[in-house]
Amino acid sequence: MGILFLRLVVAGQLCVAALFAFFNNAHATEPIRVVATFSILGDMVSVIGGENVKVTTLVGPETDSHRFEPTARENRILADAQVLVSNGLGFEGWLPRLVKASGFNGLEIVASKGVEPRLLAMSDTDHGHADHNQHDGHDHSEQGDVDPHAWQDLLNGMQYARNIANGLARIDPVNRAKYQERARVYIEEMQKLHDEIKEQLKAVPEQQRRVVTAHDAFGYFGQAYDVTFIPIAGLSSDAEPSAQEMAGIIRLIRESKGVALFDENATGASRILEQIARDTGLKVGGVLYS
Repeated sequence: MGILFLRLVVAGQLCVAALFAFFNNAHATEPIRVVATFSILGDMVSVIGGENVKVTTLVGPETDSHRFEPTARENRILADAQVLVSNGLGFEGWLPRLVKASGFNGLEIVASKGVEPRLLAMSDTDHGHADHNQHDGHDHSEQGDVDPHAWQDLLNGMQYARNIANGLARIDPVNRAKYQERARVYIEEMQKLHDEIKEQLKAVPEQQRRVVTAHDAFGYFGQAYDVTFIPIAGLSSDAEPSAQEMAGIIRLIRESKGVALFDENATGASRILEQIARDTGLKVGGVLYS
């Protein structure tokens, strides 16, 4: 009887140990639930997080992040998230309301932390959107508006990657090495692309590096790669240029050589760009993602 009892005890202990190991492994392999505010951040988190994260993006590539209005669906998604990845710099003017409404209490990673913000002079911020204080949610200072589109400079994109990797490692230290290694590879790819852009643009005469876009979303790119962007509107994609501003843009294009027209995803400015194309004889070259 004693031997049988011991066998039963040992068998029971083995079963408990097996069940404990099973549930531990299941828990360890369960991906972190991450919400990214818009598609570019969602892509970055997916690359760095790999199989260790489950990413949900609030604003897709064909939706204007400036005009986005969260619904009950987004409330539920964020309430269930463990991590929120945002751009910061006032890009997501709607985010504080969503965080409060959802009751989110997880870890927020601000991807732009540590980058040098680009400031627009007050005269530039007034261009095309006099009522921007009510609508765009961007950060403001005495020097002017803060341009939140910092990822357009790939050196800033590298900082985004570091911040995302460090944030994921904070909530999931067991997989820290994986996040850091994926970020390292990703940063190497961005550095290579950064160098390629600079090299290729050397072949384009400086006076021909002029691009007309829907709104002022590419200033970081322009500073980093010596390209002049001529925005139809200011920082807010809600704004439309006045007749006087349109006339000024058309006159500038006619007087310049090598100006290119590019549409933007989800800004609703295609009609205005097509009008400019008709008036100047230029063609819209393609779509830029802002």
